[in-house]
Amino acid sequence: MVNDALTATRDAGGVQSLARGLKLLQLLGDPPSGTSVSELAEMAGLAPATTHRLLRTLVACGYVRQLPTRDYALGPTLVRLGESAGRMLGSWARPSLARLVEATDETANFALLDGDQVVYVAQVPSKHSMRMFTELGRRVMPHCTAVGKAVLAQLPDDEVLAILSRTGMPAQTPRTKTDPAELLDELREVRQCGYAVDNGEQEIAVRCVAVPVPWGPARGAISVSGPALRLQVADTEKVAGLMMGLAAEIAAAFDAKEVGPTAGPAAIH
Repeated sequence: MVNDALTATRDAGGVQSLARGLKLLQLLGDPPSGTSVSELAEMAGLAPATTHRLLRTLVACGYVRQLPTRDYALGPTLVRLGESAGRMLGSWARPSLARLVEATDETANFALLDGDQVVYVAQVPSKHSMRMFTELGRRVMPHCTAVGKAVLAQLPDDEVLAILSRTGMPAQTPRTKTDPAELLDELREVRQCGYAVDNGEQEIAVRCVAVPVPWGPARGAISVSGPALRLQVADTEKVAGLMMGLAAEIAAAFDAKEVGPTAGPAAIH
């Protein structure tokens, strides 16, 4: 995969050393702790000396830091960039989420896969006095949330299992699935029907419906959440149908080179 990406970069007239450096950042984002030069070199398919030179440059720029163990980990500069990127994506998605709230009367969210967790980057709350609220920047495990399952459904099973092996599948409620095989079966259904459901698996008496946002390399999802008494099972397909069209429009808006106040997704009909 790494060699394919580097070949594509060369064929496109890009800078191969930049592509290599970015690949090292991606590899450093996977493990929970630091990684040695030799491990990174093997994973990236690069010579250790080349890997070391790239890491020194990334350390000097603050994108990577060296730990007391001499291993390497992501650096503090990426935190600021990640927060800025999250705010930008959230601002692009928020008008579409507002239209979703108008159509469903429930809270709408936009979330992205970040490492092994899902992070909420945008939300428009319902106008109901009793409504669901999630703090922006909140991270949740993917196995027990609709947005998480909609994100995981975009990955092959082996990547899903790798994530689950690192995060575990702790039960948040009695309804939470804790068996990887059972979750994989559900993800296959999500891929077929196009939407995921959290039926009290994250919080009791709360229902959430989510659909994937098929946007480039980022794995995202939009969701609608509300009290189970109000957002009932019978509403699921109708809500999901509205969200699928909107998700495709959000993805198209993100892929466009010009995204601004006049270049947002169309209204829901």
